[in-house]
Amino acid sequence: MRGRRSAGWWIAFGLIAFGTLFFAIGAIVGGVSISFVTDAERAKGTVVALEWSGGSVSSSRKSRQSSGPTAHPVVEFTPAGGSPTTFRSSMGSNPPAYDEGERVDVLYRADDPQDAKIDGFVSLWLIPLIFCGIGVLIAGVGTAIAVVTRRRSRLTRSGSGTAVPTVG
Repeated sequence: MRGRRSAGWWIAFGLIAFGTLFFAIGAIVGGVSISFVTDAERAKGTVVALEWSGGSVSSSRKSRQSSGPTAHPVVEFTPAGGSPTTFRSSMGSNPPAYDEGERVDVLYRADDPQDAKIDGFVSLWLIPLIFCGIGVLIAGVGTAIAVVTRRRSRLTRSGSGTAVPTVG
């Protein structure tokens, strides 16, 4: 019986491994964001349009829910010493996070102004935080299952489940 692992142990191992993987992905994406912010130039931009994707656009309440289309802001800015550049944000939302004509801070790479992002929490940090948070949560559940499984295993091996004092 000593060589066999209980189902609880395998479940705990799987959850800890899966949670660690999620956390690692979040840490890597966070590192990419940190690298981008560190090396990026700053400029002021304007939301010139909202591109809707993921379905038809309707003003009805039902289609404006989060499962419906999402609005991606299209931003125009002028990099230092360059000509006006336009980019579409990869982060979309419904309802739209930005309005047409709204001024935004832009981060961009000096060597490639097309590689630009809106300087905001959602576009820079939301994905890493979601992955890291889910990873910690799943690994925590796995760790809790491992602790409970180990305690039950010890109690089962000791026989009655009560502690026996030792003379030392």
